[in-house]
Amino acid sequence: MRSTRITLAMASLALVLGVSPAIAQTPVPAAKPAAVRDGSHDFDWMVGTWKAHLKKLVNPLTGSTTWIEFDGTQRTWLAWGGKSAMDEFVVEDPATKTRIDALTVRLYNPAQDQWSIYWANATNGEFSLPATVGRWTNGRGEFYDHESIGGRWILVRYVWSGITPTSAHFEQSFSVDGGKTWEANWISDLTRAKDAGSQ
Repeated sequence: MRSTRITLAMASLALVLGVSPAIAQTPVPAAKPAAVRDGSHDFDWMVGTWKAHLKKLVNPLTGSTTWIEFDGTQRTWLAWGGKSAMDEFVVEDPATKTRIDALTVRLYNPAQDQWSIYWANATNGEFSLPATVGRWTNGRGEFYDHESIGGRWILVRYVWSGITPTSAHFEQSFSVDGGKTWEANWISDLTRAKDAGSQ
């Protein structure tokens, strides 16, 4: 009889709390945290040597419509098991003999699934700061930062798209209105060279 009263008391308490006796006595398993995507191999496709064709806008954000075109090469290699991708970018404008020697370093943060991209020009021998930060989604890489140009702060965007085993497309754009509109100023098209396996 006493056992029956205890059981009834527990059932009554469970009903007051709004749960069934079975649920009241069953511990709820902890939810598993969502798995973080492993993007450490996002730039593996870039390894090797490429022919590069670059279109560079003269005087961005001034209304300029004058572009300079360059041709050259990009050579990319990996470090840290894919968590770092580096490349040497060398192009020249045949008409003016203008040359761009650049180095890009990309570093992957696995905890945030983000890449930080640092770019340096041999003219001044310094990395541009801050890093341009972002990630890949559905085969498209988008990376952003804020920079001061001409005395005003602007939003900078890098976009990699159209990735195939033999080609890729890159655009750098500036925005003065917080990303509502964009002006492209650096458009690079890559075509895989014959020695694609070199590193």
